[in-house]
This record gives sequence, C-alpha cells and structure tokens, in this order.
Amino acid sequence: MQLGKSTDRPTTPRAMASYKALIKVGYGCNENCTFCHTLDVRHIDGEAAEVVRKIERANELGYGMVVLSGGEPTIRPELFAWAALVARLGMDFGLVTNGLLLSYPDAVARLMRSRLRYVYQSLHGGSAIIHNRLVRSKTFESARGAIENLAPLGLDYTLNCVVTNQNVDHLVELVDFALAYPSVVVKFSMVQPKGGGEAGFEMLAPPIAHVAMRVREAVAHGRAEIARRGASGPRFAHDGIPLCLLPGLEPLYDDLKTHRFATMVEIGEPDFFPVDDKAKIQPETICGDCSLRGPCPGLFAGYSDARGTSEIRPVTDVPRSNSHNYTFETLVSTDAPAAFCPLRDGSQGIRPWDRGRHLFIRNEGRIARFRTESRDFSDLEIERIKIDAGQVYLDVSKKDAPDDFARDLVQLARSELCATCEHDAVCTGMYVPRLEEDVFSRDDASVRDLLSTLEGDVLDVGCGHGPYEDLLAPRARSEAIRYVGIEPDAKAVDSLRARWPWAEVLEGRAETLEFSDAFDHVLVLRSWNHFRDPRLALERLARAVRASGTITIVDNVAYGLARTRRQTNRGETSSAELEHYRNDDASRVVQLAATFGLQVVERRDCGPETSNQWLVRLRR
Repeated sequence: MQLGKSTDRPTTPRAMASYKALIKVGYGCNENCTFCHTLDVRHIDGEAAEVVRKIERANELGYGMVVLSGGEPTIRPELFAWAALVARLGMDFGLVTNGLLLSYPDAVARLMRSRLRYVYQSLHGGSAIIHNRLVRSKTFESARGAIENLAPLGLDYTLNCVVTNQNVDHLVELVDFALAYPSVVVKFSMVQPKGGGEAGFEMLAPPIAHVAMRVREAVAHGRAEIARRGASGPRFAHDGIPLCLLPGLEPLYDDLKTHRFATMVEIGEPDFFPVDDKAKIQPETICGDCSLRGPCPGLFAGYSDARGTSEIRPVTDVPRSNSHNYTFETLVSTDAPAAFCPLRDGSQGIRPWDRGRHLFIRNEGRIARFRTESRDFSDLEIERIKIDAGQVYLDVSKKDAPDDFARDLVQLARSELCATCEHDAVCTGMYVPRLEEDVFSRDDASVRDLLSTLEGDVLDVGCGHGPYEDLLAPRARSEAIRYVGIEPDAKAVDSLRARWPWAEVLEGRAETLEFSDAFDHVLVLRSWNHFRDPRLALERLARAVRASGTITIVDNVAYGLARTRRQTNRGETSSAELEHYRNDDASRVVQLAATFGLQVVERRDCGPETSNQWLVRLRR
C-alpha cells in the first residue's frame, strides 16, 4: 500500500476544511454569570493584532470555520472586521456568545454577510427570573431577541443552559420556551468547577445524579410535547453528565468534538492546541469495566474531588469496539529528505496536532497524515493505545475488518527521528511501517508451542470456530488430551460437533460453568474480553481446574488502524457486530487472579515491540 494513494477525495490543503478552530479573543463580558469560567481573568483582553494572526494561522492550517469566544467576543469593537477577514480568507464564521448584540437585526445582517454559520448561545432559563438570576443582569429579553433573529436563518444553532442549583429544577420551563424554535438545539451542561464554578462550587453545583434526573425529565417532556403537537421541535443535547446516569440519552452527548472543533487557542498562547476531555476523569475502579467509557464525559475532576464518585456505576452489558480507524487526511510530502520531520518544522509545529488522534506515517519520502474521530475510546485511551502500547497498524487488506492479522496488518513503529527529538514526550510523533517482522505470528508461536505439549484433561472456554484445530486434534486423537470445548454460540457448537468427533463440545458460558476439580488445564484463547462478568468467570474457572492445574488466558488489547477513506467507510458501514465487552490487558487478569489465590507463572504484556496479543498463565 502506498501512503495516500487511493481513489478517495483528492489531496488538498483544505484537508481540515470540515473542522472548526476556536479563538479566545479576551475574557471581558457584559454579563456576570455566577459560574463564569473566566472569573479571575475578566480584565484580560487580547490585542487585535494577535487575534488577526490567529485567524490567519487557522486559514494556514486549513480549517473551514473560525469561531470566536471569550469572555464575550461581541463586546469587542473589532468584531465585524474580524468576521470580514475570516470571510475574505474563504472560511465560515461562528460565535460563542450570550447573544445580546445579536438581538439587533442590523448586527445579524452584517455578520451574515461575513458568512456567519454557527452560533452557540447561552440561555440558562425559560423565563427572565431564572435566566437573569444566573447571569446577574436583566438580559433575558435581549437573549430572546437574538433567538427570534437567528432561529429562522438556518444556522448551526445551539442554546446552551449551564445547570446549577439555581435552575436545575426549572429545565422543563426552558424546554417549553424553546418549543417555539424548532430549528435550535437545546443543550444542558453540568456546571464546571472552574473560575466562578470552582469558587462557589458548594453553592452552585447540584448532585450530578439529580442533574441527570432533571435532564431526563426535561428531554422526555420536550419529546412528548413535540409528538403531541405533531410538529417539528428542537433537538436536545447534554454535556458533563456521565452516560451511566442518562440511559437512553447516550447519543445526545455533545461537546467540542461533536461540534467539529479540532483546536483552540487562548490569549497569549503561541499556537492552537488540540481540544481534549482531560479535565474530566473516569475512575479506573468504577469505569475500568464500563462499556460506555469511550464516549462518556466522566466526571469533572473538581466534582470528584469534592463529592466523590458514589453516584456513578459501570455499564457492562453493552458491547464495545476493540479498534478504531485513523483515516487518511492528506499527503504532507511526497519527497521528504530522510532527516526531515514536518512536525518540528516552523510551518507546521508540533502544537496543533493531537498526540493521540493524529497519526503521521512516513514511507520513504512520502509522509501522510491520518486522524481518528472515534468516540469508542476516550482521548486518554487512544493516547495509551498509540503511544504507550504502540498498537497502531497499517491496514493492507481490502476487507471490512481484518481477520488474518499476520497478512492484513503491518505494524507501525515510532521513527528513529523521534528518539533524539526534544519534543518526543509531547509530540504526536512520526511512524514508519515495520516491514521486517510479522509480530502476530511470532507472538502466537508461544501459544502454539504450549498447545502442542498439553497433556491430561483440557477445558477450552470460548472455543469459537476452532482456530487451533491443527494442534488440538492430533493431541486428542492420540489420547494425550481429553478435550472439552465450551462455546455460547449454538451455530458454532453445531459446526464443531460435526467436524470434531474427537471432542466434546458444549453450549454455555464461562460465568455458568459448574465443573469442580475436573481439568488439568483451562484455556481461554481470545475469549476473555467477550466475558460479560470476568470476575465471576475467573471464579468458575478456578473452581474447574484441579490443584496445581493451569489456566492460560490469551487475548488482545485495542488497536488503531491507518486506513484510506474508502476502507474506513467500508468498515464503518459493514454489518459486523461488536462482540467485546472490554479491552482488558494482562494486568487486569493478574489483579483478579490475586483475589482467588491463583499464582502467576507466566505473563507476557503488550508493548511497542510486540503485537496486541498478551498472555497470562495461572496456577491453582
């Protein structure tokens, strides 16, 4: 596969054209919200020339839209000049605003001529008494005027309500107000412990479970009213609320990434930096097994510090993906010298590129840039998969999903240039195809060696379609082993029974096994992450194995795939179903094994020099 050579969208400097860049222009404001994020820096405004440079930088990086924020960007006298500059550079314009200026039709008309396409407007109540109480200004009527002006214009338009103790029990009233504006999105955002939200946290922040309950009630009320009226109505969204507290509303999660913001820049910062969700946490003890941890916002760290984590719980009955796609964006170079790295070059710089979500691949002189939009994994998970575990691969197959990793995938390794670079610890890095070794066959050889020497009674849990038949069948026929397979898929069981007269194959799950001291060896070969309850499964396995018997568990960590646009589209529109409930590594098994008194006799972890397959052997 040649990097960037595909029948996809042609290479263009506008590879980032579908993304937005967020520019903070200053932190002053003409309202005084109780929860203001910028409470301590409201006196700081950016120089007009700095904002102009950043608009020009956004154009250089190829973004399709510049969105100005603050503080309140519309109080700056340069607003219309900045909007006109954005339009002249061929980009669309957007605002994060309280909407007061936009209550004036003439102002809206001028901004529309400068390609205003996006507005994210604050509205914290459906009545003056509630909204004005939060913003500490008598501005509700002006906010309403802005909505009247903007709602008919076909904009990407969100009304954002920050939920605090002052309005949490009045969200239905806000929905009733918004029903008159069917083109808007009504969003409920948990108050963030930042600025005023941090200083007044105990007074401002309601329990997160109570916020979730009120949001569920408000959305249900809005949907019922829209259905009752038989007309179109506003859509709904939420942010800052763990998904375990919003069953059925998970798809409504909405943040900077769902709004297609790739980067942002604060006053005084030298360049754009990637947006991320690292201000929020997902406690490993609770969220480690949660199927929703990828798209979930988790808890704000400040909330967890003050209130703990007792309100959240893991959701373990929803399958999750075990891979994500890095999709080709653009060719950076076709003839780069051996020592050249665009990431440390002045025209590119390391700062705009996300350490986990961007992937630069070099193959001889060709350098291609890929990006993942996956919400199956959090930013931290993606960074760990790519940087710490080194599990990123070039998909050289033409399949919806690779199923023969040794043939379908080429591992990507960090370039030697990175080892001597001062930015290595923070940079997204340069990767090169590792063509010299088939890491999958090499790492699986140790599993095959083990299977070829088994003796005694063997239980194979999750035997699937029998990937190791060539080793197990001769052992069983020679009576070196007595083989029993357990598989939850009835069709797979029927198939194996027809093919394997030398085996006993039973339909069942690890969590319901009733064997006791019955086997010398238990095998769990790439089925661990399919278990719905690994703790219960391991308890049953430990009971099934005889004293001094072994339990061998082999599975895979999650991985990233570099793919063309066509490959990504084909894979993401295929009918393949998700089957994994977790993406555990060896450490998770070792942790659980200790609770059952099982001894670890062998452990092989994943890392940048290995495939994504790990192994743990336990002895009772």
